[in-house]
Amino acid sequence: MTPTPVHTTASGSTSGRSTSGGLTSGGLTSGGLTSSEVATRVAENRTNAYVQGSSRSVWSILRANVLTLFNAIVAACFLVLIVVGRWQDALFGFSAVVNAVIGTVQEYRAKRALDRLAVLNAPSARVLRDGVEVEIAIGEVVMDDLLVLRAGDQVSADGRVLDARGLQLDESMLTGESDAVEKVAGAEVLSGSIVVGGEGRATVIRVGADSYANTIANEAKKFSLVTSELRSSINRVLKWISWVIGPLAVIVLNSQMIAQGGWGEAISSGRWKDAVVATIASVVAAVPLGLVLITSITFAVGAVKLSRQQVLVQELPAVEGLARVDIICLDKTGTLTQGDIVFDGAHPLGERAGWREVLGWYGVQNDANATARSLATEFTVAPDATPTGTVPFSSARKWSAVIFDESMWILGGPEMVFPADHPALPDHSALTHRAAELAATGRRTLVLAHGTPTDDETVPGDAVPVALLTFRENIRPDARETLDFFAEQGVAVRVISGDNPQTVAAIARDVGLDVPHGFDARELPDDQDALIRVLQQNIVFGRVTPEQKKRIVIALKAAGHTVAMTGDGVNDALAIKEADIGIAMNSGAAATKAVARLILLDSKFSHLPHVVAEGRQVIANIERVSMLFLTKTAYAAFLALVFGVLLLPFPFLPRQLSITDGLTIGIPAFFFALLPNKKRYVPGFLRRSLTFAIPAGAVVTVGLAVFARVAANLAIPEAEIRTGSTLILTIVGLWILVVLSRPIGPIKAAVIGAMMIGLVLVYAIPLVSDFLQLVDPTLPTAALVLVISAASIGLIEVVRFVHRRLTARDELRALQSLDAVQASTK
Repeated sequence: MTPTPVHTTASGSTSGRSTSGGLTSGGLTSGGLTSSEVATRVAENRTNAYVQGSSRSVWSILRANVLTLFNAIVAACFLVLIVVGRWQDALFGFSAVVNAVIGTVQEYRAKRALDRLAVLNAPSARVLRDGVEVEIAIGEVVMDDLLVLRAGDQVSADGRVLDARGLQLDESMLTGESDAVEKVAGAEVLSGSIVVGGEGRATVIRVGADSYANTIANEAKKFSLVTSELRSSINRVLKWISWVIGPLAVIVLNSQMIAQGGWGEAISSGRWKDAVVATIASVVAAVPLGLVLITSITFAVGAVKLSRQQVLVQELPAVEGLARVDIICLDKTGTLTQGDIVFDGAHPLGERAGWREVLGWYGVQNDANATARSLATEFTVAPDATPTGTVPFSSARKWSAVIFDESMWILGGPEMVFPADHPALPDHSALTHRAAELAATGRRTLVLAHGTPTDDETVPGDAVPVALLTFRENIRPDARETLDFFAEQGVAVRVISGDNPQTVAAIARDVGLDVPHGFDARELPDDQDALIRVLQQNIVFGRVTPEQKKRIVIALKAAGHTVAMTGDGVNDALAIKEADIGIAMNSGAAATKAVARLILLDSKFSHLPHVVAEGRQVIANIERVSMLFLTKTAYAAFLALVFGVLLLPFPFLPRQLSITDGLTIGIPAFFFALLPNKKRYVPGFLRRSLTFAIPAGAVVTVGLAVFARVAANLAIPEAEIRTGSTLILTIVGLWILVVLSRPIGPIKAAVIGAMMIGLVLVYAIPLVSDFLQLVDPTLPTAALVLVISAASIGLIEVVRFVHRRLTARDELRALQSLDAVQASTK
């Protein structure tokens, strides 16, 4: 046979080498475009320049953190007080500022970090221009440029192969298919794919936003806020308040103007400002200022803690999100596996000297593909002799050969080297049986055979199998441990990949999943209900397209699941964007990282349990402190209504409410929100919080209304009524803090004790008491404060007892429902 140049190596069943001779121009100018042609295309804007948003824009971050309903309400109240000249009572406005700053700064830092990663990973392109090979930035590639592709290069723009020698591309980032794809003259190459073997040239046919990878990126990069039960619940409360705050303000303002002697007298005497301040006090008290702020602080602290675990949080509520996830979808390549081919083992079938050296030769060729290169780790010695000929790999044959002297060594798929009609196959039944056994494990299987060279490129009739070789993808060492964690936590798993379904199933079994077989996504039904049933009955899905990954996530969400999706390729971007929580590996594509909520900077799957733990701490602790803040919202709204209807002077100044809020809610909530808490997530956060907050707020309102009415009948001065009201609210508020803190450990006891000391200091330090306009209570006032506080505390204990009974029942039902949904996917 006629020997061909030694540039070829073996491959697996779907990898290949082209047999298209040398690198010829195919009738086109072999020197590529001229400088004038390049200039013309640049002038026509036919370049590869494309600014891909690597993360959220600054405007989207500002909009999400500044232009909120919460900030609008607070800003309106703040401006009114500034206009009337009572800045001392406008201190609450700083909570909105701090809240916006925390969210904006943290998310902008995440954006900056991701932008830096995108710049560091930017590839270059190699092109022929004016007959000279030059390396340029990918944005400088123009239409019709002649790309020069070699092993290790990333394709910078879509092109059509002009000529190739053994050109193989890894398109896993785009399609999910981990096997290298053979590219011959006329075939298309896609931007973002990697050359893993051979060499070739391609003419650019699509650039910039029109390229395949950027088309997917354009759809994926449309940002949407992460689903957050905490945020949506707080926004719901703010929406309710926004509906009632107007009528309440009118009612309170009317009552305060009448309390100042009537509208005409109040306006003429200038006391209308006092009425406005009292109205603002009632309105602001109904807004859960601290809850919004504490939630942002807790999210930010969680994001900082996760950053130390090499987890980048792009949007703060994502810290909460993964704690609610009940099903996680994993891409195989880059998530369960490291995406590389690893030599698994050699299984000798006969005695033939020199076969190890032949495999060593395959492994060290310059244009060896990933499969052939993996042989070099095991077979380190190559033959001393120089090959006298080779048979290049082709997709039709699915085997290649090398000739040393009069020995022809064939490497390829067993069923292709020894097809059913091969004359020697009956003598090699052991080969067929053993190859089937190995293939059933999901490992890629090749056979090395030996025979006498023939005059044509066919397997010799006297060929005999020498050894079976198996290959596998390198599984991430942390994959099994992480999947075990999710199993313990009741989180179901679905593996969706573009690879062969049985190969994916075998890898899933290697990491501990109970997967008898994989499901071929080409058979997925179009009907969503039928798709949901298939997703419930199967764990592993192969041959999944990017659009199908997105459909799978949407179907799981429609079935009632909270879905997380992990991946690293462009083919994962649409599904990651659609998922409740998208998680990208830093080793992945820029488009994928841009739409992910969380990015594993060191690409370690094992960080996910840390994220879950942090999210559970956030949810459980915010639920606990939310009862404090929502109780305040409830009694503030009730107070505004009751005092407005009864035409009683509002018993607080805004500054007095600020100090009670700080001592009974804000300061202790800050510490409690950061305590360790591993309580399992249970749906229904807002309902559980309101079932305590509303009756507890009613108790506080009744107590203060009784005090105000009795004190007015006793002709107690207004300043003393405000002082007594502040005392009652602080004492009862501290007891609510005690009730919601149970069981009380050392840290909680220290915080509660410090707040009680703070209460004493507020009244004991003249500078503070004067600023707050607090006066020394007389004996009747002190007695009334003690009686009403004691009665209110007793009623609060009753409210908490009933609340615990009701929530225990509701939580049991919710967990049973959650378990039922999870069981449907196991």
